[in-house]
Amino acid sequence: MEPPPPRGGGPGRGAPPPPGARRRGTGPKRRAPKRSLATHWYAWAMVTPVVIVIAVIIGYPLVRGIYLSLTDATERNVARSIGVNEIPATYEFVGLDNYKDALTGSQFLATLGWTVVWTVSCVAITFALGLALANILNRKIAGRSAYRMLLVLPWAVPGFVSVFAWRFLYNGDNGLINKVLGGVGIDGVPWLNDPTWAKFAVITVNVWLGIPFMMVALLGGLQSIPGELYEAAEMDGANAWQRFRNITMPGLRSVSTTVILLSTIWTFNMFPVIFLLTRGGPGEATQILVTQAYKFSFEISPRDFAQSSTWGVLILVLLMIFAAIYQRVLRKQGEVW
Repeated sequence: MEPPPPRGGGPGRGAPPPPGARRRGTGPKRRAPKRSLATHWYAWAMVTPVVIVIAVIIGYPLVRGIYLSLTDATERNVARSIGVNEIPATYEFVGLDNYKDALTGSQFLATLGWTVVWTVSCVAITFALGLALANILNRKIAGRSAYRMLLVLPWAVPGFVSVFAWRFLYNGDNGLINKVLGGVGIDGVPWLNDPTWAKFAVITVNVWLGIPFMMVALLGGLQSIPGELYEAAEMDGANAWQRFRNITMPGLRSVSTTVILLSTIWTFNMFPVIFLLTRGGPGEATQILVTQAYKFSFEISPRDFAQSSTWGVLILVLLMIFAAIYQRVLRKQGEVW
């Protein structure tokens, strides 16, 4: 008696496929890139110029900077032209020596310490004030549109104009702030000449510039929270703090995590405020990593391109590490983006 054929009429489980049979999915996978290119050729044509521009503007300088960080390139040994004479480059490959010198030296660690303090202080104060203003403007108050316009004004003014205006206000002799203090019998403050006051001054200016972005982003998040949640919580007897903690903050989690990340990256690399307001002074009191990297390339003599590139690469690595850790924390909290 012959055994019954397997269900479905095909070969039994584990039986080899008949000769010439094609494995499932092999053909379409091989043709997928060509089919995608043929179907979406217009999208690829639109994206290609952008990719090329980004590669030229960002990719080449990045690769060049990494290469220079592995050499001893300075103003004296790079290729240069003197009249009609072309002097070839004589700098040499030194491997990771520049990174070793930077990470073991006191200058990098001291500058990194102040950069972290500067970044954390600015982001924390900006977020707190932006959240407070967003909550106020989310309510129905008289003149709300005018308040919004005035609070967004620092964002509309070019950054260098704002910094120069604050520099005038901080002037020790003729500044408006010291004149007001003198009018009430208080001695003038050396805002930009004292290390402690200079740090306070640059943090104040950066917070003033960053509040509009934070406020607008958080205000959009607040308006996306359903009002029924607040009404239900109020009917259940929840006070203002309980509604803020259990409804507002969870509802703003997606927005706040994004703006905190962006604000941290921007503040960590906030070159204009430090450079235009104090130029890293007095001394090196307000020098952050990015302004110090600029100083190596453009202000000291001889200009040290290798050291400047090394600091730039280290800044990139630090921000990448922060972003990776931040994303991992968000993933654990369920906020994957």
